[in-house]
Amino acid sequence: METKAIAKTVRIAPRKVRLVIDLIRGKNIKEAQAILMFTPRGASPIILKVLNSAVANAEHNNNANVEELYVKEAYVNEGVRLKRLLPRAKGQGDIIKKRTSHITIVVAEKE
Repeated sequence: METKAIAKTVRIAPRKVRLVIDLIRGKNIKEAQAILMFTPRGASPIILKVLNSAVANAEHNNNANVEELYVKEAYVNEGVRLKRLLPRAKGQGDIIKKRTSHITIVVAEKE
C-alpha cells in the first residue's frame, strides 16, 4: 500500500531541493528523518515536514506499521515562477524569476 504527501508552491528552487531529495530516496523512515535533521540545507526542514506528513497519512488512513515504511518515491517538480523586475541603467529592467517547487514523497511498506 502506497501513501503520499505533496507540498505545492514551496518558495525554494527545485534544483536546490533535488540535492536533498536524492539523499533520502529508498531509505527507511527513521534513517531518512535522521539524514534530514542533520543536513545543513534550507530545503531539509521542508522535506522533513512533507515526509512526516506522508508517514502520518500512511498511519492514519491505511493503518500502516511505521517501522516497516520506506521512501518509495521522492521527486520535485517545478511550480509557478514569480516574476520580479530589477531596475537597471537607462530606465531598463531585468526580470528575476523566483522559482517554486512541488515536492512529492511516496511511502510504502516493505514486503
